[in-house]
Amino acid sequence: MTSLFKAPAPKDLARFGTRLARGLTATAQNVLEVARFGGLRTDEQASPHQIVAEQRVYRLRRYFPEAMADRPVVLLVPPLMLTAEIYDIAPTASAVGVLHDLGVDPWVVDFGHPEDEPGGLQRDISDHVLAISDAIDRIQEITGRDVHLGGYSQGGMFAYQTAAYRRSQGIESLITFGSPADLDAANPFGVPTWVPRQPIVDLLGQVPNLSIPGWVTRVGFQVLSPTKSVRNRIEFLLQLHDREVLAPRERQRRFMQGEGWVAWPGPALAEFLRQVVAHNRMLRGGFVIGDRLSTLADITCPVLAFVGEVDEIAPTAMVRGIVRAAPRAEVYESTQRTGHFGLVAGSHAAGTTWPVVAGWVHWRSGEGMIPQEIGPVKDEEQGMRGKVGYGLELAVQVGTGAVRSAAGTLATAAHAIVGLGEEAAELLPRLRRLERIEPDTRMSFGLLLDEQARRRPDEVLFLYEDRAHTRLAAERRIDTVVRGLLSLGVRQGEHVGVLMANRPSALALVAALSRLGAVAVMLRPDGDHAREMELGQVRRVVADPEHAGLVDGVEVFLLGGAERGSDDAEVAADLDRLETDLVEVPGWYRPNPGRAGDLAFVLFSGEGRATKAIRITNRRWALSAFGTASSAALSEADTVYSLAPISHPSTLLMSIGGAVAGGSRIALASGYDPATFWDEARRYGVTVASYTWTLLHGLVEAPPHPGERHHSVRLFIGSGMPRGLWRRLETRLAPARVLEFYAATSGEAIMVNLTGKKPGSVGRPLPGSAAVAIARYDLERDALVPGPDGFAIECGPDETGILLAAGDASPDPLRGVFAPGDSWIATGDLFQRDADGDHWMVGRTAEIARTAAGPVPCGAIRDRIGDVPGVDLAVAYGIPAGRHDLLAAAVTLRAPVSAADFTAAFPDAGPDLIRIVDEIDANPFARLRTGSLRAEGVPDEDAGIAYYRDAAGEYRPLTDTVRDRLRAR
Repeated sequence: MTSLFKAPAPKDLARFGTRLARGLTATAQNVLEVARFGGLRTDEQASPHQIVAEQRVYRLRRYFPEAMADRPVVLLVPPLMLTAEIYDIAPTASAVGVLHDLGVDPWVVDFGHPEDEPGGLQRDISDHVLAISDAIDRIQEITGRDVHLGGYSQGGMFAYQTAAYRRSQGIESLITFGSPADLDAANPFGVPTWVPRQPIVDLLGQVPNLSIPGWVTRVGFQVLSPTKSVRNRIEFLLQLHDREVLAPRERQRRFMQGEGWVAWPGPALAEFLRQVVAHNRMLRGGFVIGDRLSTLADITCPVLAFVGEVDEIAPTAMVRGIVRAAPRAEVYESTQRTGHFGLVAGSHAAGTTWPVVAGWVHWRSGEGMIPQEIGPVKDEEQGMRGKVGYGLELAVQVGTGAVRSAAGTLATAAHAIVGLGEEAAELLPRLRRLERIEPDTRMSFGLLLDEQARRRPDEVLFLYEDRAHTRLAAERRIDTVVRGLLSLGVRQGEHVGVLMANRPSALALVAALSRLGAVAVMLRPDGDHAREMELGQVRRVVADPEHAGLVDGVEVFLLGGAERGSDDAEVAADLDRLETDLVEVPGWYRPNPGRAGDLAFVLFSGEGRATKAIRITNRRWALSAFGTASSAALSEADTVYSLAPISHPSTLLMSIGGAVAGGSRIALASGYDPATFWDEARRYGVTVASYTWTLLHGLVEAPPHPGERHHSVRLFIGSGMPRGLWRRLETRLAPARVLEFYAATSGEAIMVNLTGKKPGSVGRPLPGSAAVAIARYDLERDALVPGPDGFAIECGPDETGILLAAGDASPDPLRGVFAPGDSWIATGDLFQRDADGDHWMVGRTAEIARTAAGPVPCGAIRDRIGDVPGVDLAVAYGIPAGRHDLLAAAVTLRAPVSAADFTAAFPDAGPDLIRIVDEIDANPFARLRTGSLRAEGVPDEDAGIAYYRDAAGEYRPLTDTVRDRLRAR
């Protein structure tokens, strides 16, 4: 039988043996070379470059220095974990080579090997950004050109931050490659966005001086792409016999296998994790370069973002977030079918990415057309991450409103916030601490500040006029002020007047008084100072230079402010000029001695002789502070923008108090201007902004602002916002919403509308605050209505009564109201509770119009007329007319409104008179005032449009005859 296989000829066997021997020999030689030198030696040379500048943090390379032609300049920035050779990785894949060949002048920032540089492992993000900024200045000086600033991965993030820091000065355009701008839009490597990041950041933050060696980063990336890593190694081993195949890729292989990786400095890593990963300040703003605040919203130069469609390290949504972070910039993208490394290294980058970059640069220089691979960004709008339900949608929403026991409240709270992830971890300790506060518990504003400074001293505490102040720096300033106050003889329990505008020194002074255990009497700059000092029992005042001359009759001391005027002789001493280091601390002094039951602040409401003192204990302050922090789910990722003056109750109790209790940053506004609000909000990284009454009206009605697009404000917190303005704000500034609080001026009743589903409602009591009840009230007699048993009657749903708060903190509490021995405080506020248990304020007992038909709470009229389409702002008031009042309302309009519209709004009973006015007077806190309207009475003919209500209940234009009749009542 003939064999199917023919035996090889001896000649063929010899050839095969020769080839095999050669291959084995070549393989052996190559293996030995790799083992000895770490890779194959090739004749390839790096692209020629010159070190133009060498500074502490960086070296500036100019490639192809022999070609000094006038060309557009590109400056490339590497990421921290890779060397500058990422842009010159091999002759066949050299970014600088391709750019040079296509008529561009390439420059590269070289941060070197931090582990080998003096102080290299102590660099932070500011060091790198300032180094890039310095490089731009040097290139401009040498070439006379602005630069196209580019960066890969974190190098692109540095480019964004540098452009923001410089306000785009000297930068022709930004070009980034796989550089995230919105870390909340997605997670790398397919990790779900609900996975909490803060615990990981906190864990890594516990490791002192944590720097990541280059080999760790390299191994980490290989582990994240194991299939590709193993495939590359197998291909290399199988081709070890063929040097010609391996040689062109050898430099790239050696770069990726070890030579290209460098250490990540610890401070830069910690700052990156905290500010970028956990707090997402690339999108929100508020990152600090040096001590100066910056935001990507200040970028005005064009941006080209390269997006890798299969990039797992920087997913597309993260990269495209630049269109939201930089609303003033023209933003383009070039989408590439490649991964993270493929955007800048390898054959794809050499054939596609870098030619597109060159085309972009020439197009921006007025040469040629825009490359077809470039188009507008495909924005992937993402909802704001975290803050599920904004924290406290607890059983307080279904509770009775009574003060609960610690165990009961915590059990309810724990049940309600199961599943809230990182928010739950923040909320439970706050509630637990709040429930444990007894009258003799140590608790104060100064104590909380000290605790935070000990825990994270380098974290930013407050922001003011583009500058950031750390907790440690604030502590030192507070210590200095404390010593100054001690030198003046200030003691624990003394009432000290504070008369200052919003400024860092005001915050330091209030904290210093708290640390001493003294009482801060917050005098209002526009208030009746003599009356307020009398009510506050003040015998000395600390003021800033602007306000020091406004008071007399007491000792005045100066603090803060760079300018000193000619009236300095009138002050007893300047605390900033005292040699506080020489002050001997008295033996009685103990920091933060304040107990929960101690008086902490005296605040004021009302005007003139109607001025009232509001006494705030440390417990009352803590209740507001922790309640705000919990309701708003405040965390270290938040920046709370305090718009109202520090003398306003909501500022100390809610804005500053909530921020301190939540560990958030505090942004102090020196003044509020709707035209600059969005610039400041972006620069500070504001996520929560405060308001009082109609303060945000100008913002809602202002023309569109670039910074408003894709803003990061998630909450506006405050009290007294009219519900029409509330609706318009949430419509215009979505997804931001309003968190409306109510705090009684007497007692410890605090309520909050957590859901925001009922504009105008103040919701329900906070856990731990005083229980509330609405008692039936005789508006004619200004007295509680007793039942058959003599006790007060609690109102039913939608019935108006007076709000009572449980407790006896007031000098004159009501006893035996609903049961023998109980104690309640009358708030003076009229309320209704709806069938769902939510509370609605309908007026104050001091603001009742006593009409011929009976007493009418003005708040109910104001709210109803404010709901008329076209009405902007509204007030209701009584006009004295003999024995009774005429019920009147005044409105401003944002759209035409007819008499028929007003008639439809009041089908049963309504104001006798409705005026349309150009504006309504407001106090400095934006609370609408009716005093001038009330004094004006029935308006003259030339005072604008007015309507009266006729006998049939219809509104008609006010005539002279009717005007005279109304005046004659």
